[in-house]
Amino acid sequence: MALEDYRADAMRCTRCAYCKWIPFDMVKSARYARGCPSIESGQFHSYSAGGRLVTALSLLEGRGTVTEKVKDSVFRCNLCGQCDVGCKMCRYDMEPLAAMQELRFHLVENGHTLPQLAPVIQGLKSDFNMLGQPRAKRGDWAAELGVKDLSTQKAEYVFHAGCRYSFDGEQSQVARIAVRIMQKAGLDFGILGAQENCCGGRVRDMGYRGEFKARGDVNLKLWAKAGVKTVVTPCSECYHTFKRVYTADLGSKVKVVHMVELVAELVKSGQLKFTRPVNLKVTYHDPCHLGRQGEEYVPWSGKEIKIMGQAVCYDPPRPKYNGAFGIYDAPREVLKAIPGLELVEMERIREGAWCCGAGGGAREAYPAFSDATAKERIEEADSTGADALVTACPWCERNFMDAMNGSKMKVLDIMELVEQAI
Repeated sequence: MALEDYRADAMRCTRCAYCKWIPFDMVKSARYARGCPSIESGQFHSYSAGGRLVTALSLLEGRGTVTEKVKDSVFRCNLCGQCDVGCKMCRYDMEPLAAMQELRFHLVENGHTLPQLAPVIQGLKSDFNMLGQPRAKRGDWAAELGVKDLSTQKAEYVFHAGCRYSFDGEQSQVARIAVRIMQKAGLDFGILGAQENCCGGRVRDMGYRGEFKARGDVNLKLWAKAGVKTVVTPCSECYHTFKRVYTADLGSKVKVVHMVELVAELVKSGQLKFTRPVNLKVTYHDPCHLGRQGEEYVPWSGKEIKIMGQAVCYDPPRPKYNGAFGIYDAPREVLKAIPGLELVEMERIREGAWCCGAGGGAREAYPAFSDATAKERIEEADSTGADALVTACPWCERNFMDAMNGSKMKVLDIMELVEQAI
């Protein structure tokens, strides 16, 4: 795709402002009705999806140039997809999230990059991870677990830890817990250790299409060599990248499962039993990449037609990714199955969830914006009276942990609760 392919979307935007709010039928109070962290930060229309469509059209028609203000409005965004959900609740013929992603590609490919991201990109090129850590240490988290090494062996499943679980010492225990659960279930799996590559999802969101493809091609080749049929990951960002983006952009046919889906199935089948009570009141944060961006990709080939020269539709009907069919039930089923645990919900949940603030390159390029976004979600979580804020994504967890000043809530990955209950 190219930016030109989204000219029609830019022309059709009616500036209705749906992109700035959670879906109206999900609103429970004025306090938690807003949906877009970027517009809350920028406080100007150009920081919304509708505003970025105006920017894209201006660039396409040669009416505007890329200034520092334009770059700021394009990149100070989590690409969380809330605008996409809000827009599609109003009209289904537009793709604001895809258009904003293409706008970033357009800027980067024309040399309009953010200097804040240069060290991250260089670290990815040299060590194949987003944390600037030595590649040789990527598999150290799994030492002494007795996991099959898929760089020299074969297996049906590959466990992909992801960059943060591999290198963040405070979070690596989640990957170890997941491995022990898979071992207990008797699955034929292994890891790639130092050969594991970044999924490429974050660098793609930053606008670097070529770097994403390089990482994706390497991963697909490694999986094919190891005979992998299914990828299991505890990282929501990796999940989205493998399930949606690899399938759409790279033609991948590998099955992808998030660890919370696997645990939910093991509980249903009786292979995993919770025998220990966990006496906590928790609230669950839906990660953007597992929730509203976690829907399965459906290939489509067709054409746009207009009824009476007016109403836009597609022949055959085009898939509607409105966020409603993301992974929402599995984590809640797991939490509700744990004895002693009480789940209390925030107001903005499922496809209407407020972003953690870590995505889209925001954590790396705009730390103050990222932190403010996390604090807004923490305040919402605190309002439930929960003892712990639980999620299923390491980037969400890390951002919440770093922004937790003043709150007494714990921040936990759902796998930590699973381990306490078995």
